[in-house]
Amino acid sequence: MPDMKAVKRALVHPMQRRLINPLGRKVSPTLLETTGRKSGQPRVTAVGGRMIDGAFWLVSEHGEHSDYVKNIKADPAVRVRLKGTWHTGIAQLLPDDDPRARLQQLPGGNSAVVRLVGTDLLSIRIDLT
Repeated sequence: MPDMKAVKRALVHPMQRRLINPLGRKVSPTLLETTGRKSGQPRVTAVGGRMIDGAFWLVSEHGEHSDYVKNIKADPAVRVRLKGTWHTGIAQLLPDDDPRARLQQLPGGNSAVVRLVGTDLLSIRIDLT
């Protein structure tokens, strides 16, 4: 029997990479910049999240399968653009946090999409400096 999470990721990932992410980088008020683990170049991804108690929180829909999560694992120093201003920070992957409960604290529209297309939800906290 095929791994249904892998099948879902295989269907969703190309659409996100070629359509949703390029559009999101142009229109999203919230962007995450990581350093490419192979290229060393800045990589920008539109994300949905929220400031909670001085830290920026988000949930990765594909967890450690997401390229930006792989980049964070290689180098946790990131930048986040909030309301047009870039902030530096250190990202922490939190596999012990309940990502479904976390999504209830984050923006509703993005959270609904993450729940719909997500396969391996992973909470991420970015401590802004």
